[in-house]
Amino acid sequence: MGSLSANINLPFQPEELDEEDDIYSNYESSALYRMLPANAKEYVAHSPHLLEYLQMFPVNIHGIPLFFSELKRELKGLENPNVIYPVNEFTFIHIFSDPEDVRNYYIPIEPSFMHSVSDAMPLIEKKLIDLIDVLEEDPITEEERREVLKRVLKEVIYIKKPDENIAMLTGEAETGKTGFKDKIVKFLNTDFTAQKETGELAGSKISQTPDGKVILSMAEYRSIEYLLIRDKIEMGILNPFLADTYNEDITCDGVGPIFVEHKIFKGLKSAVEFKYSEEIDEFVIKMAERIKRPITYKNPIVDATLPDGSRINIVYGTEISKHGSNFTIRKFAEDPPSILALIEWKTTDYMVAGYLWICIEFGMSLFMSGETASGKTTSLNALTSFIAPESKIVTIEDTPELQVPHKNWTRQVSKGKGKGEGDGGDITMFDLLRAALRQRPNYILVGEIRGSEGAVAFGAMQTGHPVMSTFHAASVEKLIQRLCSDPINIPMTHVDNLNLVIIQSAVRRPDGSTVRRMLSINELVGYDPETGGFSFVSMFVWNPVTDEFDFPGKGSSYLLENKIGTLLGIPDNKKSEMYFEVEKRAKILQRLHKAGYMGFWDLYHMMTKVKKQGLLKIEF
Repeated sequence: MGSLSANINLPFQPEELDEEDDIYSNYESSALYRMLPANAKEYVAHSPHLLEYLQMFPVNIHGIPLFFSELKRELKGLENPNVIYPVNEFTFIHIFSDPEDVRNYYIPIEPSFMHSVSDAMPLIEKKLIDLIDVLEEDPITEEERREVLKRVLKEVIYIKKPDENIAMLTGEAETGKTGFKDKIVKFLNTDFTAQKETGELAGSKISQTPDGKVILSMAEYRSIEYLLIRDKIEMGILNPFLADTYNEDITCDGVGPIFVEHKIFKGLKSAVEFKYSEEIDEFVIKMAERIKRPITYKNPIVDATLPDGSRINIVYGTEISKHGSNFTIRKFAEDPPSILALIEWKTTDYMVAGYLWICIEFGMSLFMSGETASGKTTSLNALTSFIAPESKIVTIEDTPELQVPHKNWTRQVSKGKGKGEGDGGDITMFDLLRAALRQRPNYILVGEIRGSEGAVAFGAMQTGHPVMSTFHAASVEKLIQRLCSDPINIPMTHVDNLNLVIIQSAVRRPDGSTVRRMLSINELVGYDPETGGFSFVSMFVWNPVTDEFDFPGKGSSYLLENKIGTLLGIPDNKKSEMYFEVEKRAKILQRLHKAGYMGFWDLYHMMTKVKKQGLLKIEF
């Protein structure tokens, strides 16, 4: 399979060096290395290519970047960032300020960054193909393919020692050295797509030993090994973007740079860009093949899931995208934010969480509603920890995004058009929802209600199966309008089977930052035949002035007093004490927060222990 490649456009003039030092064997002798902080020296010791990048970066103008092993939210206020942090064993990200633009630069630093190996790559690939063709083993998993590729690469490469003379190795006269600046310029103009034509190999000046091994420096060898695995097995130039846990969205709008939405530094433009529409067309075709979802002019739109679980949308061709093919990736978080993380971010607070904990534990149906990119799925994921730990849960999605900490979890994904099947092979969310009702779940979670599956979801609620889902509506009124209109068509009198609606939004604060807030938590009361309207009560409301949550519904909760209170057999004169239960749960969450149980899985396990110890038992 061909390489997934693009171009590098650095936002600064690379420093010119008189000669190329052997960084890999003698990095400690570098004057710049001695100036680095201790953590940066540790990174360089393992990844010398980082020092090569720093030697090229004009530190005399911009200063040595700040090095962080992890990024804290306090860095959000950094006005002119010059920050480097690792995203995996070999790759670093440089966040670099652009004084001319609101978007700063996002520069991936990879082992291949400083070493143009395009001359050697075609010859090495040809030798590798000859070796792999005679292999008896058939690697299946990605890890097996990586190991095979590394092993056969060592058989076709000779790594030159720093003091070895190429003329001695080849028996030929040594040619003049290539300047360091020339290498940089050559790299920046290089497309790493390997050329297979033997005619192009004939003119190559790549040095070989008498037995045919390609002679490379250690730096070039590491660069070749990294590029082969990155481009042949993994996701090519997208690897650094996907490996970065701080990225939320990765977008390419066509010709131009790849953009990222970063959790700390917000909107950034990368140094990786496509110069021509043909480049990005070829890139998205290969990327679609890589994820086994071929894209064509007849089928130019693909929604799919990447191997790491991230969600990708690809639009191919200039007929429907005038700037050329484009793609958007919504990153998948292996460890989704917990409800305590949401509280720390002020998306919600302890009292709201305590109230929702009771409602969800006792089987209330809930919709998380809001506009696009308001954080609905993130919040819904966090709320799954409140489902009773002994519950059986079924999730139904068209693209898998929901994370559930419970062990008894059935995950079902629809299979529709564009997923490699014809109409006869389609399995819709409607089909999966009907099937779920036969599986006797305690909770059904639907990725998003937007069509005929809404009617089945409400049917499930009527038969006592609580449902949680996301929904696109910016207010309770608009949500009810959409539910009662095409294509969902729920009768107005049935809407109150849905107990709770949380309205969430991305709001702009006075300091200009955009934050996600639960604007209101609402109980749906019922249809009023006299007025023809639908009544609901806002239990909690976000106050934009104080950035805190008011509790106007205290003392008037239909769910706490009538639904859950009646379910527990609490006498009428004691139902008001349910509000003390909300406070109790809020305090439990506060204690768990102070004890450091911030992680999604850790918090769930501690909440399970709290329940097992009888601390959640409601007694009156």
